[in-house]
Amino acid sequence: MESIKIEQLLEKYENAETSLHEEAVLKDYFNNNDVAPHLQQYQALFGYYAESKNENYSKPIRLNTKKQHWKWLSVAASVVLLFSVYTGYTNNQEKKEAKIAFENTQMAFQLLSKNMKKGTTAMAYLGEYETTTNKIFKNNK
Repeated sequence: MESIKIEQLLEKYENAETSLHEEAVLKDYFNNNDVAPHLQQYQALFGYYAESKNENYSKPIRLNTKKQHWKWLSVAASVVLLFSVYTGYTNNQEKKEAKIAFENTQMAFQLLSKNMKKGTTAMAYLGEYETTTNKIFKNNK
């Protein structure tokens, strides 16, 4: 009578239809030495579950921390990007200032050039005046 009930519970167990109480009945039955000969193949299965409960893993578990490196890498990349944008902006401002200074210098040189041309034309008149005065004074001597 008991083996028929156990066979019915085994069939329910294989179909995943047993309750926790029914599974406890099966574990108790197969942990005893009074197992029917045609059901002894299931004894290793339920014996494995009983033994695996007592197993402990004593080695330390090391977790993979590579994800942290990706976080720091993304932070570093964003800092480098912001620094390069800032540097490019300041270089652009410096280039604009240098261009303005260059244009101002060119205007100053053009103004100086105009004034120098006026001065050279006046000097040409003075040179002509000097040559004529030299002619006059040479003739008088």
